Amino acid sequence: MVTPPASQGSQFTQQFLSSVLSQRGPSALPYAEDVKWLIRQHLVALSDACPSLQPKTAAFTHNDGRTVHLLQADGTVPMPFGGVTYNIPVIIWLMESYPRHPPLVFVNPTPDIIIKSPNPFVKTSGMVSIPYLQNWVYPSSNLLDLSRNLSHYFAKDPPLYSQRRPNPHPHPINPNPAPSPSPSFNSPNNGPSVRPAIPPRAYPPSPYGSGRIQPERPSGTEDPTELFKRNAINKLVESLHSDIGSLRKTREAEMEGMFGAQAALRQREEQLSRGVREMQDEKEGLEQQLQMVLMNADVLEGWLRENEGKAANMGSVDVDDMFEACDPLSRQMLECTSSDLAIEDTVYTLDKAAQDGLLPFDQYLRNVRMLSREQFFLRATSAKVRAAQMQAQVSSMAARASHYA
Repeated sequence: MVTPPASQGSQFTQQFLSSVLSQRGPSALPYAEDVKWLIRQHLVALSDACPSLQPKTAAFTHNDGRTVHLLQADGTVPMPFGGVTYNIPVIIWLMESYPRHPPLVFVNPTPDIIIKSPNPFVKTSGMVSIPYLQNWVYPSSNLLDLSRNLSHYFAKDPPLYSQRRPNPHPHPINPNPAPSPSPSFNSPNNGPSVRPAIPPRAYPPSPYGSGRIQPERPSGTEDPTELFKRNAINKLVESLHSDIGSLRKTREAEMEGMFGAQAALRQREEQLSRGVREMQDEKEGLEQQLQMVLMNADVLEGWLRENEGKAANMGSVDVDDMFEACDPLSRQMLECTSSDLAIEDTVYTLDKAAQDGLLPFDQYLRNVRMLSREQFFLRATSAKVRAAQMQAQVSSMAARASHYA
């Protein structure tokens, strides 16, 4: 049996429970991992409220002979009776299925105290059966409420009383006594107390001497109606737990589906927002192009109005004279471009002549070098004129944009 230090308080109790519940391997306690924290909370709350009930680990032997190490709360439960508070010794065993199923509670009398029989809440084996244990509901039921219910029901009908020891000097007593069992437990009063004249009885063997719990035998006086009612309640509680578990799994699956749909909707929302932004940018670009088209249309309409009557008055006109540069930059660009293209044609002709042997090679190189030099200067001039035209066009567009704004 492992017991926490009794004089160090709640801190050592918590450390003890954390240590024994966190063990792994063969020495681990046989409780489910998902309820170990709840077991620890139940025992800590019980020891804080009832310091006389301290958690321990001990060997428990089942009716089939199996021995397991379990947690227990060993101590006393206060019981008010006749204006005096007595302490009832009990052991609360936390079985393997705790807290989904109720613990086993036994009264643990000393050799000079016996179990009162019959008692509605305690069987002759010492097992306690109260409504709180029969109606145990996980996870709301706990050990602290259990101890309070034990005190309440024990006060209604005390389960223990002391047996009278033989007096070596008997004296005459009333031949017709009317004794009544009176509780005698760990009373806080140390003075002598009057005990009823109860003949000595053989004390039954304690079911906790070696940790073995004797199998509970059905009592012949148990009401079949109460037994049927208790079994029906247990069946209903088990069915309710099963329905709650299946309903919880169904709801969890539905929630997972909803979370998945929510994630898909958020992804689609991002895609739609990105598409809207792209369409807005495209709309702005189209509006700018529309402004350019309108400005160019205005320029063409103005040119047509200016030159509409000239065609009838000019008669036959040379094609080369049909186009006239509108400004000096355009005239210079036209001259540079035409000269560049002419040089390209000349170089091509010289290449063909050199290949056919009509032009000596040294003369070919001299002419190509001269034409290339002239073409380089023409292209440089075209680049400078083009930059100046772009700058002038930007300024003109800015001025016209302010006119259409």
